[in-house]
Amino acid sequence: MNKIVLVTGATSGIGKAVAEEFAKLSYNIIIVGRREKRLHELKAYLEKQYKVNILLLPIDLRNKQIVKETVANFPENWRNIDVLVNNAGLGLGLTSMEKANPDDWDIMIDTNIKAVLYLSREIMPFMVARKSGHIINIGSTVAKQVPKNVNIYAATKHALDAISQGMRADLLEKNIKVTQVNPGYVETEFSLVNNRGDKELAKKTYEGFTPLKPIDVAEVVTYVASLPKHVNINEILVTPFDEADVYNLKRD
Repeated sequence: MNKIVLVTGATSGIGKAVAEEFAKLSYNIIIVGRREKRLHELKAYLEKQYKVNILLLPIDLRNKQIVKETVANFPENWRNIDVLVNNAGLGLGLTSMEKANPDDWDIMIDTNIKAVLYLSREIMPFMVARKSGHIINIGSTVAKQVPKNVNIYAATKHALDAISQGMRADLLEKNIKVTQVNPGYVETEFSLVNNRGDKELAKKTYEGFTPLKPIDVAEVVTYVASLPKHVNINEILVTPFDEADVYNLKRD
């Protein structure tokens, strides 16, 4: 029987790449995102290319009640989720705190923290009942260090780091693994969103060095998910070669 993985933020970037890497391993996949057309396109591609089953969920994970109702209504054959990848997240603006828009803070907190909690809370009982499962949270290098003007986004990733540690402690006796993958610079739509759709600014983010590609992070995710039962990687930091840490980036 094929294993099942649920991937959030699956319509682009890391999430999309993660879904495809799990498809290569013959997982059946629940793909979650807000852009329904892209979900349908990904579903058709993965089913045709890899002969796996796909369940798509075009929902807003920030809505607690919708998340609760959606998971409660999962088809019986989709409830034995082996891996949950909490990937959906965003950053808005590169601005010092005194100039920032508090509405942006709300969106980041709702997406990067609350949405992870809402979905994880509903999926965990499936794993606990089976005493098996793996939760993989996609964090960031800024979960460990806070550079200038990345304040609240970094705060949400610090919160996710604490959530991952708390999950790991709470779920240990239930035989459920928890891993946090913290990527550095990855060339995705993240920078376009962060720069409010300004393509030139987004492009400059990656000038002068070679950033990670989504597949680089996806391969790390499937690696940690494929380890033997007695092995768990609690957290892993993966960056481009040119990024020593958030303060030291070598550009040509």
